[in-house]
Amino acid sequence: MAMNVSSGGGEEEVMSNINTTPLVDVMLVLLIIFLITVPVITQSIKVDLPDAVNQPTHTKPENIIIAVDKEGKVYWNTAPIDNDELLARLKEKAVIAPQPEVHIRGDKEVRYEFVGRVVVDCQRAGIVKVGFISQPEVGYAATLARQQG
Repeated sequence: MAMNVSSGGGEEEVMSNINTTPLVDVMLVLLIIFLITVPVITQSIKVDLPDAVNQPTHTKPENIIIAVDKEGKVYWNTAPIDNDELLARLKEKAVIAPQPEVHIRGDKEVRYEFVGRVVVDCQRAGIVKVGFISQPEVGYAATLARQQG
């Protein structure tokens, strides 16, 4: 074992600097490893995804508006309706040419199960065009103001 003994009569200062060279070396090695492994991990099948387009809703009188509140109750325009009656009405409307569009307005706190049932009923009835109506995104300040008051 070695011991550092000062030859002078004064006390030596304690070294207060941290040697960061090993830390930088380790970080650069980790960076290189991540740069090499990320493309290998993110393998996926090449698909051509559709572009998202925000179009204003063109309300036509023949469009069917179905609303689902947060409890899961379904409304045809403003009248409450059960699932059997909804399917029957959708089948009636599906044979009309040109077929009307179905616009689903789901509450943001509704369970997806209830909205999914409406979509399945549209599919079973033969409805081709089903759309979801949403609120346009507002700024952060407006969102905070709405939440607070």
